[in-house]
Amino acid sequence: MLEIISGSSVKKLDADFIADRGISSHRLMENAAQAFCGWFEKKYHRNDKVGIFCGHGNNGGDGLAIGRLLWRKGYDIIVFLVGDFDRASADCRLNRELLPDKLPAITMNDEDIKHMEFDLNVVIDAVLGIGVNRPLEGNILHMITKLNGLSEVSKVAVDIPTGLPSDECLKGEAFRADVTVSFQFPKFSLMFPEHAAFVGKLHVVNIGIDRNFLSQFSENKFYLQKKDVVDRHISFSRFSHKGDFGRVLLAGGSYGSMGAIKMSAEAALRTGSGLAACLVPQCGVNIIQIALPEAQVLSAESENNLGKSYPQDSLKRFDAIGVGPGMGTNSDAVSFLKDFFTRYHGPKVIDADAINILAKEKELLNELDENCVLTPHLKEFERLVGACTNHKERLSKSMVFSKKYRCIVVLKGAHTCISFPDGRQFFNSTGNKHMATGGAGDVLTGMITSFLGQGYSVENATLCGVYQHGLAGEIASVYKKRGTIATDIVRAIPKSYLVLKID
Repeated sequence: MLEIISGSSVKKLDADFIADRGISSHRLMENAAQAFCGWFEKKYHRNDKVGIFCGHGNNGGDGLAIGRLLWRKGYDIIVFLVGDFDRASADCRLNRELLPDKLPAITMNDEDIKHMEFDLNVVIDAVLGIGVNRPLEGNILHMITKLNGLSEVSKVAVDIPTGLPSDECLKGEAFRADVTVSFQFPKFSLMFPEHAAFVGKLHVVNIGIDRNFLSQFSENKFYLQKKDVVDRHISFSRFSHKGDFGRVLLAGGSYGSMGAIKMSAEAALRTGSGLAACLVPQCGVNIIQIALPEAQVLSAESENNLGKSYPQDSLKRFDAIGVGPGMGTNSDAVSFLKDFFTRYHGPKVIDADAINILAKEKELLNELDENCVLTPHLKEFERLVGACTNHKERLSKSMVFSKKYRCIVVLKGAHTCISFPDGRQFFNSTGNKHMATGGAGDVLTGMITSFLGQGYSVENATLCGVYQHGLAGEIASVYKKRGTIATDIVRAIPKSYLVLKID
């Protein structure tokens, strides 16, 4: 599992690793530059004109080493030196000395920054790294503003965009990267949705620091990747039958909002549930039976909403239940949720309107337990815990909420965060902007419910569900881009198993 370590700990981590391995700091910087170049060569052509902007600290040293290595591989490289190189770090100074004489290196002063025009295809930002602790100003700010204004240029940040603090929210301006290539692990602030316009697409490259060493600096924050979820999946045999794959119920829907529960149930079936049923008001029975003939349908007595009157004894036969999509928040829905908590104590996913009811009926929070997974989006979460000034505060409150109520909280969004009662937080690496579409959250509810019904632990069901949901979204959007809708994500779920090589 890949640790996410605070920027304040990185300097000590590097120093300890260098001492433990008996290597020089320059060797570690060289490893980082080689890893970056290995990624870069797969993305960019040698006829691209590449400008590398280097500061006088270690991030600039990374940029200078990258420039040297790419130039030797035949790339058209220009290095721009930004800052006071009389105060350069030792490794930055050494990498400047190692630049080949024929590699153009231009020292930028204030006047150059104001007036120079850049004819580049690719800009690599290596001006400032994780040590930033105040807003950009002076010639660095002018430079970054000018680079941000370049059009039709691909922008790549080395480790972290210049100006972005590693552990806090941004104040002021920062480099607006299309891609950020982070070394060994993503920095904490790269997980914040407020920083999406600056981070762009995130890639993490291995620079040779092994996981056992990283774990010594663990802060209980992890970056969820493919290799972390594959082994969490349950294997079934050729003798497995419908019952082994679980019986799940999706409860919700109301007049005019029946699609949400249909998508949840279909997602559960596509994820592998042996049987999926929907509990809906009477107005939804025919809709679900026609739209999703593979699902069973249970009817509440109410015409338009769920309420206390429903086949209550039938809840016991389900291995897991997802509640909330399209349910509404009126008095009937409140009555249903109160009764549901009283009658069902198995694994459950609480989503959408069920979360909004919890926010209004605070006494129901005491019904949450270790079998509960809450899946709020940012606004639903703030209805539960109050307004937050930034995402760092949300993440903190999510951890506190999870510990207090002993439940798992899935805070949905870019790099969805899963908080566990023991204080661990996992940040997802899959998904993209094209999943920002109505119904995508209902699909996630069905997927996690399905894994719970198949016998996965609550932890594994949640991690596998979140990761595979994002992966299905990536697959669905390959050709449809911003035209992707929630049912496209549902249909891509089977392909996600093929990508993970899970039978």
